[in-house]
Amino acid sequence: MNDIEKKIQLRKYKMFATGLFVLMAVIFVVMTILEKKNPAHWIGYIRAFSEAAMVGALADWFAVTALFNYPLGIKIPHTNLIENSKERIGDNLGNFVVENFLSPQNIRPYIQKIKISNFVGDWLSKERNQENLMKEVSTIILDILNKLDDTAVVSFIGKKAKEMSDDLKINQIVGNGIQYILDKKDHQRFITNLSKQIKEYVLNNQEMVKQRVKSESYFLIPKFVDDGIADKITSGLSKYFEEVELDENHSLRTEITQKLYSFSKEIQTDEKWVEEFKAIKNDFLKEEKIQQYSQDIWLSIKKSLSSELEEEQSALKNYLRKNLAELSENLKTDEVFQHKIDHWVRATAYKYILKNTHQFGALISSTVGNWEGKELSAKMELEVGKDLQFIRVNGTLVGGLVGLIIYTVSNFFI
Repeated sequence: MNDIEKKIQLRKYKMFATGLFVLMAVIFVVMTILEKKNPAHWIGYIRAFSEAAMVGALADWFAVTALFNYPLGIKIPHTNLIENSKERIGDNLGNFVVENFLSPQNIRPYIQKIKISNFVGDWLSKERNQENLMKEVSTIILDILNKLDDTAVVSFIGKKAKEMSDDLKINQIVGNGIQYILDKKDHQRFITNLSKQIKEYVLNNQEMVKQRVKSESYFLIPKFVDDGIADKITSGLSKYFEEVELDENHSLRTEITQKLYSFSKEIQTDEKWVEEFKAIKNDFLKEEKIQQYSQDIWLSIKKSLSSELEEEQSALKNYLRKNLAELSENLKTDEVFQHKIDHWVRATAYKYILKNTHQFGALISSTVGNWEGKELSAKMELEVGKDLQFIRVNGTLVGGLVGLIIYTVSNFFI
């Protein structure tokens, strides 16, 4: 029933209770007049019944009215109880709800029945729900992206990048990087390729070697001698670097490795390299450059995200569809996963409710306390007023019966 229907019902029962009182009053008046003219005994019984019924009706009317209003507008003490006690009612109602409905032993059985994994799994298994979920999430993220102040975001990224760069030791990173490569023996491939390139370069440039030998030789030395020396140099160098290329344990490789290890440690510990890399870092990460990098990064991220979220068949959305389908299947079939999800939901709900029970009580108390007194009285009367009118009706009838009994006893036994 809505409030209008409740008001109509309350009015009807009020009229019924009042009408019964009026009926008793009319009967009392008629019987009083008849009693003066007619000595019949039955008139006295009816008169006694109606008289007592009027008293009972008036008494119960006063009691019922005193709950919600001042009777006849007269401010009699201990009347209009609801309006005058609304703060206490709010506090008591809040405490009652917390103590009797939100206690651990009362909420635990309901919490233990929560099984959300199957519900979520079934809901996510429907393609329409997946699309609606992605659409809503995309709309929210796009709205956030569009409302973000680009200048503030860029400033935030730049500030954090500056803070990180201040503690960044480039020499340590470079030195550790070289040492990591050496430990993994990845530098051996570089030595192999370099040896091969040198060997091929020497073989492909024999004429250049001959020219260099000839240019450095004395004019008295014959050309065939210079050519022979050049051939020996070319052959010796190519064979040497071929040995380096093919022999993983070649002495040159070992020497290069040792030199690189020494260099990596020197970079990490030598103050000269510390200052050198610090100067490079400061030059590379100047304030204006950091701001430019931050702006480029943010605009790129924002553009990419917006594009991915706006396109229906973007890589991001297809990835999300795939993962939502897998999540749905796991929620429906994986019992271990179901137990973890349901247990987490139950534990979280249980802890949250117990942690905030006083909040529920305070909410009820403040809500009732903030109502206008007349509003609260009207709400209460609207909810229970119909039943209270039956108290008036019962008071009328019971009062009449009591009066009739007293009249009968007084006539026959006194």
